[in-house]
Amino acid sequence: MSETTRKKAEAALAQVEELNAVILPPAAEANAVVPLTDATPEVSEEIRTRMDEIDIQDTQSIVSFGSAAQAELQEISQAMLTDVRNKDVGPAGDSLRDIVTTIRGFSVSELDVRRNRSWWEKLIGRAAPFAKFTARYEEVQDQIDRVTDNLLEHEHKLLKDIKSLDMLYEKTLQFYDELALYIAAGEAKLAELDATDIPAAEAAVQNAAEDDQMIKAQELRDLRAARDDLERRVHDLKLTRQVTMQSLPSIRLVQENDKSLVTKINSTLVNTVPLWETQLAQAVTIQRSAEAAAAVRDANDLTNELLKSNAANLRESNKAIREEMERGIFDIEAVKQANADLIGTIEESLQIADEGKRRRAEAEKELKQMEADLRDTLASAKARKDGVGDNAATAVPAS
Repeated sequence: MSETTRKKAEAALAQVEELNAVILPPAAEANAVVPLTDATPEVSEEIRTRMDEIDIQDTQSIVSFGSAAQAELQEISQAMLTDVRNKDVGPAGDSLRDIVTTIRGFSVSELDVRRNRSWWEKLIGRAAPFAKFTARYEEVQDQIDRVTDNLLEHEHKLLKDIKSLDMLYEKTLQFYDELALYIAAGEAKLAELDATDIPAAEAAVQNAAEDDQMIKAQELRDLRAARDDLERRVHDLKLTRQVTMQSLPSIRLVQENDKSLVTKINSTLVNTVPLWETQLAQAVTIQRSAEAAAAVRDANDLTNELLKSNAANLRESNKAIREEMERGIFDIEAVKQANADLIGTIEESLQIADEGKRRRAEAEKELKQMEADLRDTLASAKARKDGVGDNAATAVPAS
């Protein structure tokens, strides 16, 4: 990680140690609602003060009975929501998983420079393995710095949340005790209505004149309806108090989880991340050593190949040169072949001349025979009595 990030992590370590030194008190045990008749004078005065908030003739006072107790708690809750609206254990946990995933995604096979690239890597023009490895290392380093800053931000938020949760716990506990007073006041008011006000209203209905009985009866009905509304409101306050009691240990549990997570984040920043960076640096150094060794090996292999290739080439060239040096100007086989071809040519010429002479003699004989045949034919034509031969003979000159 960068030097600035390292200093921030070390500064946060002091706050984490201070936080871990503080032992959170356990959640308060639930206190039972003390009735007005059993309360101490101080508590009785608090109960009666809250009873005075109830105006049985005003429905709104019944509906809003006890809501003032939650006002201060609501302010604290809203302040926390405004301040830590984005606070969630999830993102901090995601940051830790991001680092682990980044390191696990560091494939050892990518260190092998002799690895053949796949057809897809060649198609998209992906860098050679070692160049890709170097780029991957730089990307991991940048990502670790980014995630480290993110973890520091979450750590500061969690530290602030733990302190805010202390304040929320105190106000929730006060609200819990305040609800007990309001419940006791409501029950006391219900008892007062059942024992005094409602019987008095019933007696007023019975004792009223006939013209006033309808009005008195309606007042009695309104009083009973208000009494039922107050009873339902007291029941709601009891449910709210029960939920509030459950939230007290929940707040403590969240605080403990936040403390554990802060400790884990700080340990990751101070110990784990530098260790990972050291391992990555070693991986790069080892890779470069392997590259240098491979280059030396390739140079040695090339030298040996050149030696063997030169020796083989010398042997072949020496053989060819010596053979050419020992050859005559004319190869005997070439002379013999030329002599044979010359003799064959002369013999073929004599044969062709003899064959021509023979054919000419034969042709002369045939010409003489044809001439004799022609004379015989003409002579036989003149001997005919019809005289045709005379005309025919005139066409052939005498020999």
